[in-house]
Formats: sequence, C-alpha cells, structure tokens
Amino acid sequence: MLYYGVLAVSRKFHGSEPLTYSFDKNLQAGALVTIPLKNQVEMGIVISKVEKPSFATKSIETVLDLALLPAASLKLIHWLSYYYPAPLGIIASLFLPSGLEKLKFNYEYQYIQQVTSVKLPPLTKDQNLVIKAIKTNKQAKTFIIHGDTGTGKSRVYLELTKNTTNNGQSVLILTPEIGLTPQLVQEFKRTIGHQVIVWHSGLTQVQRRQTWYEILASTQPVVVIGPRSALFVPFNELGLIVVDEAHDTAYKQDQQPYYQTIRVAGQLAKFHKALFIMGSATPSVADYYFAEAKKVPILRMDKLAIRNTSIPTKVSIVNGRDKPKFQRSTIISDDLIDAITSSLDRREQALIFLNRRGTARQVLCQNCGWQAMCPNCDLPVTYHGDHYLLRCHTCGYKTKALTACPICSSQDIIYKNLGTKSVVESLTKLFPKVKIQRFDADNNKQDRFEQHYNQISAGNVDIIVGTQILVKGLDLPKLSLVGVLNADSSLSFPDYMAEEQTYQLLSQIIGRVGRGHRSGQAIIQTYQPDSPAITQALSKNWSEFYDTQLSQRQKFLFPPYCYLLKLTGSRKTTESAMRAAETLHKHLLNLGLKLQILNPSPSFHEKSKSGYSWQLVVKAKDRSELLKLIKALPSGWSYDLDPTNLL
Repeated sequence: MLYYGVLAVSRKFHGSEPLTYSFDKNLQAGALVTIPLKNQVEMGIVISKVEKPSFATKSIETVLDLALLPAASLKLIHWLSYYYPAPLGIIASLFLPSGLEKLKFNYEYQYIQQVTSVKLPPLTKDQNLVIKAIKTNKQAKTFIIHGDTGTGKSRVYLELTKNTTNNGQSVLILTPEIGLTPQLVQEFKRTIGHQVIVWHSGLTQVQRRQTWYEILASTQPVVVIGPRSALFVPFNELGLIVVDEAHDTAYKQDQQPYYQTIRVAGQLAKFHKALFIMGSATPSVADYYFAEAKKVPILRMDKLAIRNTSIPTKVSIVNGRDKPKFQRSTIISDDLIDAITSSLDRREQALIFLNRRGTARQVLCQNCGWQAMCPNCDLPVTYHGDHYLLRCHTCGYKTKALTACPICSSQDIIYKNLGTKSVVESLTKLFPKVKIQRFDADNNKQDRFEQHYNQISAGNVDIIVGTQILVKGLDLPKLSLVGVLNADSSLSFPDYMAEEQTYQLLSQIIGRVGRGHRSGQAIIQTYQPDSPAITQALSKNWSEFYDTQLSQRQKFLFPPYCYLLKLTGSRKTTESAMRAAETLHKHLLNLGLKLQILNPSPSFHEKSKSGYSWQLVVKAKDRSELLKLIKALPSGWSYDLDPTNLL
C-alpha cells in the first residue's frame, strides 16, 4: 500500500496541510482523484508521496483518467497558501471546475486551426518601439506598458501573442470584466492562427468543464482570454501573460483568498519563465512606484494608433452648482443636451456615464425627514422605478415602494441622488425617437453589455447609459461624445484611494472618445471643478498626479510606503462589536510585532444580516509581519491582505 498527501478540493475543507490517503497504485504529483471527506466524496489533487502515517487512513476512491495538473499550477497553489493565507480547500477550488468527475471522458479535444482573415494595419512608431524594447531586452521578463487610451496597446498584445504562439507556447490575456472579452476575442480570433479560448464565470458548468479540459489536453498553443479566474486554468507551457487595464480594482478577489491578480500573475509568469506585461493608461500608483524601484522597464505610448482626425478631444466642465446651466433637465446640463443633439444629428453615438445604478439612491419624507433604510444593513435603499421596488445593493433586501411615509403618513415622498435608470427616463423624454440602452450591474444576463457588443459597435444604439462597466478598454468607432454626471461622486468616500480612483475613472471614460475614428467631445459635470484629481485627469497630467499622491501617502504612511491588512469582525450588537475590536487591539499590541495598528472603528457598511461590523487597519513596512499577525489572529475575525480600499 502507498500513501499520498492530497489536497481536498472543497470549500468545506479548512485545513492548512494536505490530507493523507492510501492507494495501491503509484501516483504522480498532479494526479486528480476522488476522495472520501467526512460523509461526502470530493475531488482531490495529489501533491506528493508520503511515508506511512501512524494513524489509520482512508483510501483514494478513483483516479480520473486525465492528464496531470501542470507543475506550475501545483507551485502556484503552494505560493498562494503562503502569500494570501486561506484554507487549502478554498485555494484548491480555484484550480478545478466543479463537477469535474462528471466530465464525459469520451469527449475528444479537437484542435481547431483558424485561418487569419484580416490584414492588420502597419504598426505605429510607438508600437514598434515598444515591441522592439521588449524583444531586445534579454534581462527583463516584466514590463509595464503605460499607453494612453487609443494608442493601440491591444495591437502590441497581438504581436507579442503571435510571436509567442509561433514559438509553441500558450498565452493568457486577462481583462478586468467579462464585458471586455467579446471585443478582445473578436480581435484575436480574426488575427491569431491558434485556438482562442474564452474563460469566465458566465460559462455553464458543463462549458467550464469542457473548456478546462481543452486547455489541459491541448498539445498545441492556446490563447486564453478572461478575467482573473483564468489565472488558474491548467496551462502546460505558458510563454506570455498580459494583464490589460492593470490598474482596475476588479482584479482584486473579494472573497477568500483575497488575492491581487497582479501579484498572482507575476508569480505564475515566474513559474513558467514567461513574459509578463501590465498595460494601462492610468497605472496604479503603487505598482508604478514598485516598478521604478525595481527597475522594471516602463514603456510609454502617447500617440494615437488611428489618426483619421487631427482634432483633439474637446473637454469641458459644467459646474453642478450653476443652476442656470440646468434649465431643461435637473440632472443633464443644457450643454450636454445640446452636445447629444449634435451627435445624433451626425448619426454618431453618445455615452452618458453615472457611477450609480437604480432610479434614486435616497427616498425621503419631506414632512418628517424619514428615510427608507435597509433593515439588515442600516444603509439607504435604492428605488428601482421599472419594478416599483426598494432594494438594498449590499445584502439584496427588497420591498415594494411606499406611497406614504410609515412614520407620519405624509404622501410627500421625494427621490434624490438619481441613478442610471432615472437618467434613461430623462433622456427618453428629451430624445423620444432614439434608441437608448442602459448597462450596469442590474442587467439580466441577456441584457449585459457583452451580449450587445456587436450591435453597439456597429452603431445600432444611439445613446449608451451606464456605470463603470462601460469605462474599461472599449473601442467604439461611432462614439463621439461622452457625458459624465457627478464626476466627483467617488471623491466623497473616506478612503486613501478615492483620488486615485477618481483620476483613473475620468481618464478612462474620457478616453472612450478621441481615439482617432472621429473627433471627440467630453462634458464633465461636477460639484468640485477645482479638485486636483479632476483637473489633473482632464489635462492628462499623470506625472503631477503621481507625484502628489506619493507625497501624500508618504506623509500618512499608505501604500506603496507600507503594506496593509484589514481585520473585520461581526457581532450581534454594535456594543459587543466595539468591545471585541478593542480586545483584539490590545491583543495585537502585545504580540510585539513591528506594526502600526490603527484604533478600532465601525466598518463603512457597519450593519448587515450577520450583525454589526467593526474593523482594525494594520500597517507594516515588512509584509512578513502581517503574515505573523494572521497566524496569531483569534477566531471570529476575517482578514484582507493588500486591500484595495479601507471601506
């Protein structure tokens, strides 16, 4: 009888070490098996052969007739468990699709050679210089491409992909959102003569299993395109990893393990000895700082790839406090209405951006001051006029809208802080004969942006309304106008990242126009027209913004000058949550670690179904000190290492 260390692929397995099982045949590391775990049968990954233990063991039940999980995947599991500590069962679950044991093994992988049907335009000078710099640098394997919107970073990715697949190696292209995959897939499928595979959570379980198997079984290079979950598919030989829109906060996993995609992608590239490219028009301040410190080459692109027009984008600001500017609508300025009219007259598209979904974010009684709040979260509910519902976007609570105040019975109910649905209502009244479509997190699957990309790209939608889903990396040839409503909304968040995210958001949304297809115009409505983050974004003054942010963060000790850990605990009452946080604070101070521990405070979203949450923020110049703290953390507390915000 032989014995093996096996990782249980189950979120129910919270151990920190592989489990020991017996089996009567020789197995290699990476073999996929089924194992008994408590009263259930779960998938398992064989990690290594071990000595016979001193205790009785259960036997591996079956060995799946599949190729071994690649060595790089096994290394990544081990690295993740150290760098972003979490239960091993949860980490292992990232690497295998659920129900893999149900895969039909008579399924035959068909390698499809696609014929290149599109001749690409010549590379621009900037694109040539970047590609040459990457090819000729024999020491560096990591590069940042700091390319302004419209400079053709995707074309660089295509050229690097062709070189990589021609060398017999696979490629991983990461995007922050599923909505961006159709555009990239379309570009790559018509120009790359290799199998292009899409991977994301929108696939059915059967599709995920079959797609996963295609990647594992492939003996030819593949190109995989998808969001952060694509990091964990079983590449055999990976030669290039590209993280597009590398600054985006969607690359941060919002549940255990709370990994940051950039860090994991960089490590995966090391295991494969692959080229690692991070591309962005608005790089993360921290990533840019670390790149400079580690002498990672930063390649600049600032010339438009398409130059059909020499007219620069016209950017103007409308002060939201200037009421005479809002005669025809309370939320859309006269300047923006006129610009939309002109755009429609030219048969061009307009995009209206508001980073707030729903119809109204506040429901108030003007008589007594009552406000509609979520009973679970104690947060304002959002009114959705199309369904006549009040809904909490934190916990999902919903109830019918009220016609009278529950406190004073007054019918004087008002709706404030309007969202994307109310924007669509206003635009429909102003432009009743045009086609308007809204895209935000409230869309059903069939209404999501990726389902309508082709018709939007073809110009069959006149006005597009949406949240930050529309900001990222889109190239719409017929789009000529961008209108931003309430550009300063993210500045109001009490977080050190608020200014950076405002700068990135505005830069990205303005970058949807003026990409060389046609002349562009951007109208920015804001209550803070003099905010440095806003003025620097509108003038594309990256260096001034970067220097300002570094100065502030060094003064108050925030990344990149430290590492962060956010600890959160929930209790039944706010008093017990506060006491628990104070007790933890004292405990952590007594550990004798080199840390700065901020005083306990209520979480930004204090109330939820699980009770009341308080948090502690811990800073350290040495990340290993935070790992030591996590090991000493008492039960009842969750942790987020390297959080992208402290809300």
